[in-house]
Amino acid sequence: MRRALLGVVFCGMLLVAGSLSAQQAMPAGDPAKGRLVFGPCRTCHYPEAAMGHNNGPNLHRIFGKVVGTQPGFDYYSDAFKAAGFVWTPELMFAWLENPMAMFPTSSMMSLGVPDAQQRADLIAYLKQASVREP
Repeated sequence: MRRALLGVVFCGMLLVAGSLSAQQAMPAGDPAKGRLVFGPCRTCHYPEAAMGHNNGPNLHRIFGKVVGTQPGFDYYSDAFKAAGFVWTPELMFAWLENPMAMFPTSSMMSLGVPDAQQRADLIAYLKQASVREP
């Protein structure tokens, strides 16, 4: 049953990420604006490597990492641990629209970022924050 649920969740994520049409494609983001959008996320996440994990996993160089596998962070939901997908900007763009819809069992308490431009700005900030330091 658990594997079936995880399969449905993962398939749903692939459909959402794959269904970004040209009209829904991720707009160009502004990292300076994204820094402001990230403000509430700092309650649980840090984009700087030196800060380590908080209530949520560290987001430094998040793109290219397999979800639910960061060493030292022990609070991933079972769905995240079993998902096996790699974070890409496009997948994060889709996921951040409504995180609880994709992972209802997640402990992440976020309503998401429904505005597409703000999501793109946030992702641009995470990309920039990830390359600023080694």
